[in-house]
Amino acid sequence: MSSPAGQHMGFVGVTTSSSSIMRVFPVWAEALGLPTRSLVGHDVAPGSAPEVYRELLGRMAADPDHVGALVTTHKIAVYRSCRDMFAEVDDLARTFGEISSIAKRDGRLVGAAKDPITARLALEEFLPPDHFRRTGGDALVLGSGGAGCALTYTLATGQDQPGRIVCTAIDERSLRHHRELHERGGVDPARVRYLLTSGPDDVDAVLGSLAPGSLVVNATGMGKDLPGSPVSDAARFPEDGVVWEFNYRGTLEFLHQARAQQGERRLSVHDGWRYFIHGWTQVIADVFQIPMPSATVDELAGLAAAAR
Repeated sequence: MSSPAGQHMGFVGVTTSSSSIMRVFPVWAEALGLPTRSLVGHDVAPGSAPEVYRELLGRMAADPDHVGALVTTHKIAVYRSCRDMFAEVDDLARTFGEISSIAKRDGRLVGAAKDPITARLALEEFLPPDHFRRTGGDALVLGSGGAGCALTYTLATGQDQPGRIVCTAIDERSLRHHRELHERGGVDPARVRYLLTSGPDDVDAVLGSLAPGSLVVNATGMGKDLPGSPVSDAARFPEDGVVWEFNYRGTLEFLHQARAQQGERRLSVHDGWRYFIHGWTQVIADVFQIPMPSATVDELAGLAAAAR
């Protein structure tokens, strides 16, 4: 879409106009005293050619009023297609092979990976620090995009580690990226199973093998950018399990499936709203070079809930 006059921040996604951030950002910008209240959506179809990403980043770099952007869905593609267009990228971006925050510094593009920080902050809000030690649970993370990779890395390198971690993908390239990321990050490969899935039946089988108290996460994008759920309606979530849907908007089939079993299976079920809050506040802090203490995040979360 065309850029407005004056400074503006970008949002690279798939269906950006549907996101709550389009209503929330001006409210946050006012509260934080940012130099702009304008957020511009850049919709890109998943799986687009590298030239699409390069053209978009070229426009960002050439526009002196474009102060930076948050990237969702396309984080890995932006890194693969446009790495040479960045003056610098941070250590996490190199380790994870993704860029979720694009900042402008003296007219140069600077890339950062915020998913590892965002995943940890959101997870700590609902998962007790001794959960896996206490329950003996596993972790099943569905999807090998940026968010899924960040979470498995967080789980595999944390103090309280699952009995086993299962990562899934629907194509070999994504699964290989997941494994290589772990190798770069020093993750013990013996602790992780990498599983190529062809449909819900494969995922249902893995669900059935999980220990009670396991964490099950939908990081596939299904239920938001893509229709459906990675599990079937016949799937059985682990007893006393924790279910996390990374999405907070869309058809959210996976979330509804988990909630349907919440009482019977004694599930703790969470959507992606706080993940959304942490994701945006971390990138805003990076783009505008401002502090983002937890008290500020909580204040912004309250404003977002009111504006949602």
